[in-house]
Amino acid sequence: MKAVSTAGAPAAIGPYSQAMQVGDMLYTAGQIALNIEGEMVSEDIHEQAHQVLKNLGEILAAAGATHTDVIKTTIFLVDMDDFLAVNTVYAEYFGEHKPARSTVAVKALPRGAKVEIECIAKIFQYNY
Repeated sequence: MKAVSTAGAPAAIGPYSQAMQVGDMLYTAGQIALNIEGEMVSEDIHEQAHQVLKNLGEILAAAGATHTDVIKTTIFLVDMDDFLAVNTVYAEYFGEHKPARSTVAVKALPRGAKVEIECIAKIFQYNY
């Protein structure tokens, strides 16, 4: 087991890793819409969703994976009325690849984020 981290995504804002790799599996921490300076990108749900998925892409890349290697995602939304907007942005990143997914409503997210996404991916080439 090893921690995976990249300067291409915001640093963890607590005592956790951006992701953990166990064999050929990668488990990411939930990502919110922080840029690499640790600032929220926008209040706009579309911009937040893009930033979250870009952050996940950077973490996946650091482990040698891409969005098409994702098996499962979990989306946390503060407002379920944002479901369609997030779904539209999500489809831009995953295209025809459709990982299993859960979407849940939560009362609040860190730093006032409107969306958080975590994923599980398979890494097809890995080293320890």
